[in-house]
Amino acid sequence: MTDQRARVVFLVRVPQERTGDFLRAYDAVRHLVADGVPGHLVDQVCRSATDPEQWLITSEWRTLADFEAWERSPEHRDLVRPMRECFTDARSMRFRVHAQTPTPVEVVTARGG
Repeated sequence: MTDQRARVVFLVRVPQERTGDFLRAYDAVRHLVADGVPGHLVDQVCRSATDPEQWLITSEWRTLADFEAWERSPEHRDLVRPMRECFTDARSMRFRVHAQTPTPVEVVTARGG
């Protein structure tokens, strides 16, 4: 099925001395993407609790095709370049969402809260 929501995961290493540059670059990208890239739903940046140079960036998309269209665009390459320049290592994975637990609001509603 091609119309399933998708999750894109980037596992990256950022030297501690580049952390500020990385977070500034991420902040610029996330606002622009959230304000107008078709199909983008949400993203997160997470830092490892045990390795300060290990970061996880996740984004959720309406479909994998939405992400792939954004990734192919010249705007994408230009926008993410400052962030990628901070990486010493990067791994990218793409997933289609198979199942999901209810959001906290749905849980409260379902329980009569």
